[in-house]
Amino acid sequence: MSETPPDERPSDGREEPPDGRPSANGEEPVDGDDTPPRDGHRVLVPVEILRGEAVPDAVVEALASVSVVVLGYHEIPEQTAPGQARMQFEERAQNELADVVGAFEAAGAPVTSRLVFTHDPMKTFERIAVELSCDSILLLRAAPTIDRLLVPIRGNVNVEHIVGLVGTLVAGTDIEVTLLHVASEPEAVDDAEALLGSAAETLAGIGSEGERIRRTVVVDDRPLETIAEVAEDHDVTVVGESRPSIRDRIFGDPSELIAERSVGPVLVVRRPYLELDEE
Repeated sequence: MSETPPDERPSDGREEPPDGRPSANGEEPVDGDDTPPRDGHRVLVPVEILRGEAVPDAVVEALASVSVVVLGYHEIPEQTAPGQARMQFEERAQNELADVVGAFEAAGAPVTSRLVFTHDPMKTFERIAVELSCDSILLLRAAPTIDRLLVPIRGNVNVEHIVGLVGTLVAGTDIEVTLLHVASEPEAVDDAEALLGSAAETLAGIGSEGERIRRTVVVDDRPLETIAEVAEDHDVTVVGESRPSIRDRIFGDPSELIAERSVGPVLVVRRPYLELDEE
């Protein structure tokens, strides 16, 4: 039986599981979801319950074609035991979580939910994404409408799963997709154009109309800054995880720039699913 890392252990040495029973080893166990994800994709949507965070209607509609796990979470002070927070806030939190789940159900998405009280939301996101086999995690932002979606493509090892997810999300919609590659030197442009051309063909094969797929190659030695700049003109950005953890990719320095400057939500595809294409 593994131990909970010291930085994840609450003040009383125990973190409250979803059913309210503290586990023996201090971890918060999460039952796996045995239901096969719709079209092979399951998105984790963390929502800061009790803080007024909402999932925009446009996001609910966009995710209706995939399986969704709504993670209602509430960050608590280090000195507060999760069990204590649950006793105080659970009823209100469950009511708010039920409203979010109901919105996804009304949109037709297969949806499950979890409620956690945690000292470390980022670590909780990462752990639950692994335990519930979520291939991506959504960082919420305002999204009045979703008309333009940005997909930075950094190399062919991550194309198949990212493009498959994007194709599932936009199939049958009017959403425009921009496939972007940032080349470090002019000599790499031809290869980049071929890479994006292949990705565009895959998207079209899934159901996205060809005229709604744009391909953009930019030569710049600042790839993250370039992606962030282009993301400002799009409603949602879909990126592949380039480091071992969601914590590093979403909340670490590289992707923090993208997330902070993006107008809309950022959907991060987890690295283990991208590595399926590596030989």
